[in-house]
Amino acid sequence: MPKDVSWQGRTVHTGVWKHAVTGPRMARRLNIDGDGQGDLQGHGGEQRAVLVYQIQSYAYWQDYFGRSDFQYGQFGENFTVDGLPDDDVCIGDRYRIGEAEFEVTQPRVTCYRVGMRLGEPELPALLVSHHRPGFYLRVITEGEVQAGDAIVKTRTGPGALSVADTDALLYLPGQDPDKLRRALAIPALSPGWRRSFQDMATGRTATPRPEGWNGFRPMRVTRIVHETPSVLSVHLEACDGGVLPVAEAGQYLTLRVGGAGDPAPVRSYSLSSPPGAPAYRVSVKREEFGLVSRYLHANLRTGAVLEAAAPRGDFVLAPGGGPVLLVSAGIGATPVMAMLHRFAAEPTARPVWWIHTARTPAEHPFAHEAHTLLTSLPHAHEHVFYTADSHNATGRTESGDVGPVIHHGRPTLDGLAALGLPADATAYLCGPASFMTAMRDMLDTIGLADDHIHTELFGALAAITPGISPRPAVPPHQPPGEPGAGPLITFARSGLSVRWSPRHRSVLDLADACDVPTRWSCRTGVCHTCTTPLLAGDVDYSPDPLEPPTAGDVLICCARPRDDLVLDL
Repeated sequence: MPKDVSWQGRTVHTGVWKHAVTGPRMARRLNIDGDGQGDLQGHGGEQRAVLVYQIQSYAYWQDYFGRSDFQYGQFGENFTVDGLPDDDVCIGDRYRIGEAEFEVTQPRVTCYRVGMRLGEPELPALLVSHHRPGFYLRVITEGEVQAGDAIVKTRTGPGALSVADTDALLYLPGQDPDKLRRALAIPALSPGWRRSFQDMATGRTATPRPEGWNGFRPMRVTRIVHETPSVLSVHLEACDGGVLPVAEAGQYLTLRVGGAGDPAPVRSYSLSSPPGAPAYRVSVKREEFGLVSRYLHANLRTGAVLEAAAPRGDFVLAPGGGPVLLVSAGIGATPVMAMLHRFAAEPTARPVWWIHTARTPAEHPFAHEAHTLLTSLPHAHEHVFYTADSHNATGRTESGDVGPVIHHGRPTLDGLAALGLPADATAYLCGPASFMTAMRDMLDTIGLADDHIHTELFGALAAITPGISPRPAVPPHQPPGEPGAGPLITFARSGLSVRWSPRHRSVLDLADACDVPTRWSCRTGVCHTCTTPLLAGDVDYSPDPLEPPTAGDVLICCARPRDDLVLDL
């Protein structure tokens, strides 16, 4: 059963510490009686009820590592089997063992915990590169199983795609299109792996690649506009007079602001300018404790030079022709403002709903600009929610035309439902985390599909740390111990710069020591969960990832800095 294990200063709740049992055990739909999985996001469930590993692979790894201390269950498996090699067993094969019948659904999910169990951190990558991952079974017929039972094949899976080939198709370079088609045609393939292969087949990528320049380039401030008393817009053009690459509506610009601190702090701001405009526009809200925002509001002047990384970000408009909801609160209007500019420039016949929340009309950025753009669209709906002092708000603009529909108070489920929002719409949400969580829940209740609701979060992304027991959130900070003397590592979303020390095995280990929110799973360069945009600098890898990341990205789990780095973390 799962237990808590201390690991690198954290507590991991895991079921990887297994041991052999005597006598029969019931194989049930979700697992074996007496067994449990610690992390149900990555393991367990109907498609991953039983993990299988081969005694022949035990011998292989004992020879590879020069060890002789392995015991049954060492690889976290439920069934240690004689035979059934990964390059012979195929997805969809069925086997009868004892009273039960099973179906092969997917290879083992590569995971750091098997390396933790054996004390071999690189093992998750080795399982893939040596084509010995093991595999999961779904329980077709429940029944008792015990050591010594014969394994009888009852059905051959369609497509003849082995476990090893399936694993390589997801994790190794040089994917074979024919094998990808075969994988998608196998009904028994687990839904998670099917989605991954569908993404590969359609060529989807997580983040549009920036087009323009590497690292930071100098940009000159050509105009400063105060949108509200607490929001200013900064217009930036290339110092060399060059034409700026077109940013996608919804992307952001990362600025390095010399003069605001030492070292120069790095911050990211959504672009609010029309795509293709000759200058980039970022809009910055002054925060009471914001080092950079206070500096920009108090000290920035026309003609100043800031450094900027190329526009990037995956909060962009998805293909399609259906209704669109642009939903924002406060300064969260910036990326959806750029989207609205794009719709107005096309022009579009798509129904566009503009839903914005602000405290008061005086604190409502882009009010006139948004209204002007919306009036140019044939099927636009404009709704503004004022949460304080809203008794002075009206439904008319300064020019006297009919303005937006004004609502008093925060958006509610009943209030949104009364707007008649189309259930087939695609929504883009930006604002404080609590606002986006509430809006997502309400739009989901109204009937929007979950994959049609896109969010852009200010600050750090939500962490993915499988199996790690939760603990109170801690703001990012300098790592404990002696300060490093190596390259400067800047975590842009977290507003933290740290000198590298070789005592950290990887950039991910440094981020963990600083409580910077991170995303990872294998920690050996296999799964690409830790893929992070690299804004500036270069890295070396140890171990080398099985498949390199795309240009402009870095796998922080196995990366070490070659020089100063700026990471979108």
